[in-house]
Amino acid sequence: MAGRGPDAVDKLVGRNIRVFRLAKGLSQTDLAQHIGVTFQQVQKYEKGTNRVGSGRLLKISSILGTTITDFFEGSDQLHETGRRSISEQLAEPQSVRLVQAFSEIDEPDIRRTLVQLIEKIAARR
Repeated sequence: MAGRGPDAVDKLVGRNIRVFRLAKGLSQTDLAQHIGVTFQQVQKYEKGTNRVGSGRLLKISSILGTTITDFFEGSDQLHETGRRSISEQLAEPQSVRLVQAFSEIDEPDIRRTLVQLIEKIAARR
């Protein structure tokens, strides 16, 4: 019997755990210690390789300050193709850092200029 790979929902939940963990500033090791598993187990959760049980998901949501339903954000887009969802984009550590730094800028003109600059850079690819 062939092994089953991770399904789309497992990958989505794992990706969203990663997004919220990064936003909270926790390492995989930090989260692992809080929930009583190894950091390798957290890696497997985040890749969707291993499913997260409901009790453990509740504990993770408590540590990360989210609701369980937040981990399923984007599930309505699982069958769509094309652009990546906001959750997918935020799953990258650089994205979280960029959003956090951007939110520290109070001046609307500087924010607008930065957005225009980044859009121009992105259009060149």
